[in-house]
Amino acid sequence: MFTGLSLGTVFIIYSPLHPSVYSIGGVALAVATMVIATLYNKLIKIEYFYLISLCVEIVILIIVLAVLIFSLSPKIASIVYIGYQITFFFGSYLVRCETLLLQSKKVLTKVDIFKQLGYLMGLAISYVTYKWFEYYLLVMDNKDQVYLMHYCLLVNEIIVIVFLYFSFNKRSGL
Repeated sequence: MFTGLSLGTVFIIYSPLHPSVYSIGGVALAVATMVIATLYNKLIKIEYFYLISLCVEIVILIIVLAVLIFSLSPKIASIVYIGYQITFFFGSYLVRCETLLLQSKKVLTKVDIFKQLGYLMGLAISYVTYKWFEYYLLVMDNKDQVYLMHYCLLVNEIIVIVFLYFSFNKRSGL
């Protein structure tokens, strides 16, 4: 759901960045992903999956808080871009690990369907929320709307972290 909620925000947040930044970020992403891939034999364990998932979510929480605390600016655009790149570094690992650890086509099917349902829900909620900002709160400026959307993202991210934590607590075997 976070991805659906946040999709529209990055276009506004990233607007002050020079296009060459995306090339540099892409190179860093490719290199980091390759380095992480060389560590799969050590990292593909439930404990690392949990810890890396939690770290990724904490980075996202920090990004959301940074936007809310410091508002939108070129510096925040850079911080958000770098933060999201860091989370993307682990994207391939998390998908591979999830696939290998679940080992059930039925469960993987359900996971992927629920991911897409969450994404669609996030997009729908995002659309309605932006319209609410515009028509009921009379917030017309895109930057102000994106700033306000970060309160929704904050709530969403806290819920994700809580569910992640309780999904892997001691009683569940981790």
